[in-house]
Amino acid sequence: MAGSIAALKTSDGTTRYRARYRDPSGRQHERRFARKIDARRWLEEATSALVTHTWTAPERGRVTVAVWAEQWLSAQVGLKPSSRQRYASLLRAHILPTWGAHRLADVRHADVATWVARTLECGFAPATVRQAHRVLSLLLDLAVRDGRIPRNPAQRVPLPRVTRDEPRFLTRDEVERLADAAGEDGDIIRLLAYTGLRFGEMAALRVRRVDFLRRRLTIAESVTEVAGQAVFGTPKTHQQRTVPLPELLVDTLSQRCAGKHRDDFLLTTSSGTVLRLRNWRRLVFDPAVRAVGLTDVTPHDLRHTAASLAVASGASVKAVQRMLGHASAAMTLDVYSGLFDDDLSDLAARMDAAAREAASARVGAVWAQPSSGQAPGRKTAARHGGPRGDRTHNPRIKSPLLCQLS
Repeated sequence: MAGSIAALKTSDGTTRYRARYRDPSGRQHERRFARKIDARRWLEEATSALVTHTWTAPERGRVTVAVWAEQWLSAQVGLKPSSRQRYASLLRAHILPTWGAHRLADVRHADVATWVARTLECGFAPATVRQAHRVLSLLLDLAVRDGRIPRNPAQRVPLPRVTRDEPRFLTRDEVERLADAAGEDGDIIRLLAYTGLRFGEMAALRVRRVDFLRRRLTIAESVTEVAGQAVFGTPKTHQQRTVPLPELLVDTLSQRCAGKHRDDFLLTTSSGTVLRLRNWRRLVFDPAVRAVGLTDVTPHDLRHTAASLAVASGASVKAVQRMLGHASAAMTLDVYSGLFDDDLSDLAARMDAAAREAASARVGAVWAQPSSGQAPGRKTAARHGGPRGDRTHNPRIKSPLLCQLS
């Protein structure tokens, strides 16, 4: 794998330096330089990459980012339609205008960091900047695995912090007033606020997945609007779950089931079509919010409200996680950690009470010991002639106090 450098005379009399080496397959690579030091640096970099097994064929990195992004996106078979649309939008709006004409091998770490900083300076939200960087990093990861570039230049780039907005929680009274203002769709608001379903999960709920006897909802499907089309798929975490159905919703939902087949949607528009978030919010939810005098309330806030009401009713973190369909209890705590502050206060109070009880029991045990009981082998004052300080090793010598009394 060792290379060589040779000096060559050109037709105009100048000297050029040709550096050459062979790759693991035996194929020869060469490049010519005006200075010998440049030829040596290029050869050393290639040799180092060969030794560390990070070498890639130069021609494989000549693919442009635009061509590679199209190939990468078409290979993402596990994406939900909404995620695919989001990735395509980020590529079109943020990544390809800057990187589309660059070859994969020409993308540098410092340039990616500069691009992130400039995108943030243009006024885009930190979350959008992080998402755009993630898509660029993902397609460069595939280029590394495909042997087109030795490493991912987008890794370890400083990213802006994303501050999470405080969740908005409604009270039970606000939920009921909002449901009353929504008219015939009041049961939809109550269902979202008391079960924590995502809107797409609620819209895709079918009659056969409602168990009125056990008061359970089986969440196995979700619907999302993508490019104006209703696209059905699995829930967000790809996991089916069971959600408790409050008794106050049994009568209204059973009326919704009247005359429907098992595979029909439980909740629909007045014309019987699938509910779409944008239309439902514009026609039903936002007017109801204004009618009751609330501000800055979104349909997703009903999901937050369900978590708040569940915790107030004594639900554990694990129970809230299962109800909401979060991937882990850690995610539930990340979003709703403030709801469990009262639990921490109660826990501290119970621990203090237990500690005081243990201390009282220990003091009582000490006072309950008999005064005459002595541990075996312990020396007493009676055997050795008087209190501490008046003892002597000579039993014939009395203490001063006894001498005075005699």
